[in-house]
Amino acid sequence: MTGPAATTATAGRVVHVVGARPNFIKAAPVIDALAALEVPQWLVHTGQHYDPLLSDVFFRDLGLPAPDVSLGVGSGSHGHQTGALLAALEDEFVARPPAWVVVYGDVNSTLAAALVCAKLLIPVAHVEAGLRSFDVTMPEEVNRRLTDVVADLLFVTSPEGVDHLRAEGVDPARIEMVGNPMIDTLLRHLDRFDPGPVRERLGVPERYAVATLHRPANVDTPEAAGRLVAALRELAARLPVVLPLHPRGRGRLEAAGLREVAGIAVIEPLGYLEFLSLVRGAAVVVTDSGGIQEETTVLRIPCLTLRPNTERPVTITHGTNRLVEPEALGPMVDAALRGELAGPAEGPPLWDGHAGERIAAILAARLRG
Repeated sequence: MTGPAATTATAGRVVHVVGARPNFIKAAPVIDALAALEVPQWLVHTGQHYDPLLSDVFFRDLGLPAPDVSLGVGSGSHGHQTGALLAALEDEFVARPPAWVVVYGDVNSTLAAALVCAKLLIPVAHVEAGLRSFDVTMPEEVNRRLTDVVADLLFVTSPEGVDHLRAEGVDPARIEMVGNPMIDTLLRHLDRFDPGPVRERLGVPERYAVATLHRPANVDTPEAAGRLVAALRELAARLPVVLPLHPRGRGRLEAAGLREVAGIAVIEPLGYLEFLSLVRGAAVVVTDSGGIQEETTVLRIPCLTLRPNTERPVTITHGTNRLVEPEALGPMVDAALRGELAGPAEGPPLWDGHAGERIAAILAARLRG
């Protein structure tokens, strides 16, 4: 790609744009691998997640370098937040033009950075391209689809992502199947995931469940929140539940009676190491998060996803994940506790801890060529 911004790029610098906790986990192995290749880098934190429990603690846990730029965009509606991101990122890239920009996942920061790059003629690479839930009511689905349209390089984490992109008519030269950098981070820190200390700190018995819930479809209406609280009541009737509660939806869930459900410990969000330690010791995980579907697949923990669809079907075909409606959660928990949800022996292809190295090698080759 050519243009004024591209031709004045600063010393071949790769800029990573991160804004929310899943981005940090995916970016860490790519940043490390590029550093090993001595590629100049710049880290831009948009501040989409600005609470220390959702942001700063991840930099500490993952050993990420301090951001070179913190935009501090903060929260807001999708339109207002994306608009603020567009303006702030354009100013940053005009002032210090990158050679390449790397974006991660499907948050508003990802789409905004990709759009700015498309207009400034800066090459952009999308890590975790090709995922599709085919549910356009999900903001994440809109973000990932639009990002894939304008990205120059599409780094794909699982085979169905390649199939989706080819079905959409994407030039195969833009597609690179590299594996999953989120799993790189998990495997790198696997020896640090000890359930004991966090269980003791929280007063949790040896047998427990972990739940995480924040998707708009699950928490943004009183009806949906009521279904979710009823499902959690079924879960808590079977074993104690630890629920690190995202700020999004907290008020709606509490209004639906969450605090009155016996057996649920509602806590603040945890850092990466503590949370994955808690997950590693769980008998079952109940979630609506995409990343946790992947992490439980590798940790071989039964995962029940309270959604009608998933953009990560490989976690079902090659892992321990199952989709479940809230009304059916109780029997599915029983099946999980009986050991009936074990995944196949062979996990998803290329989830081997080296995705970051593959991504870095491709980017370094593009910088040279």
